[in-house]
Amino acid sequence: MTIEADIIKQKLPINNGGFKALKFGKTDEKMYTQLCSDHPIDLTRYQVINNYMGKIGLINSGGPSGKDDLAEVARTAVINKRAGGVGLISGRKSFQKPMKDGVKIFHTIQDVYLCKEISLA
Repeated sequence: MTIEADIIKQKLPINNGGFKALKFGKTDEKMYTQLCSDHPIDLTRYQVINNYMGKIGLINSGGPSGKDDLAEVARTAVINKRAGGVGLISGRKSFQKPMKDGVKIFHTIQDVYLCKEISLA
């Protein structure tokens, strides 16, 4: 916000408890037990909240290229959209593949964000 960013890119969260691990700030155990779950949509929603309550859009990265990239991209895009994020960056997953496969990955991402049935959780 202070540098007037339009978007913030973060990896999809995989765990919770950053303040506890860093021993930083005042925390309460309820933050990690009663007030939050380990569900990926909940964890991603906290990323949106930390982006000035969504004033700066959250874009999750697609992660490293692997064996099941199409399914992983679809999963990440659905989690991001249902949590209130605004997009997905997919570089390596798309560009390190044959063009036909890369285009299919991009179309999958677009289909998730255009699908009206996939909405906020």
